[in-house]
Amino acid sequence: MATIRRAVPDDLEAINRLLGEVLRIHHSGRPDLFRAEGKKYSDGDLLAIFIDDRTPVFVYDDGEVRGYVFCRLVHQDSGSLCRLDSLYIDDLCVDEESRGQGIGRALFQKAVELARERGCHNLTLHAWEANPDARAFYEALGLKPQYTSMEMILD
Repeated sequence: MATIRRAVPDDLEAINRLLGEVLRIHHSGRPDLFRAEGKKYSDGDLLAIFIDDRTPVFVYDDGEVRGYVFCRLVHQDSGSLCRLDSLYIDDLCVDEESRGQGIGRALFQKAVELARERGCHNLTLHAWEANPDARAFYEALGLKPQYTSMEMILD
């Protein structure tokens, strides 16, 4: 029986493997920004993230970790911006071999559930333009652009 649960230290290997899949996708699309190899987080950073209630990580587990969603609770209250709480999805990944089975949707819904439980105003995330599959996935879930970040590459 599959469950979605908080990540624990025993999930490090699986989460590192999935983070590697994300890195390969990002490097393929933007090798000027993403290295071919490396880690977004050290194991120590991951363990600290796992136990922090402001940065919960959930995994889809059916006997093997098939995906994860990294969440970050954000409080906004400065300048001209309205005071509100948001849930930011820092990363969502489903194992390449397990895609198309509803796992990503289930992980996303877990993040929505958490955002509602915490009284958040909205849920946000960033999707790289060089990853059109991710963008299409999020749009199919009902997300819409909040703002556009633009760049000019200077050689």
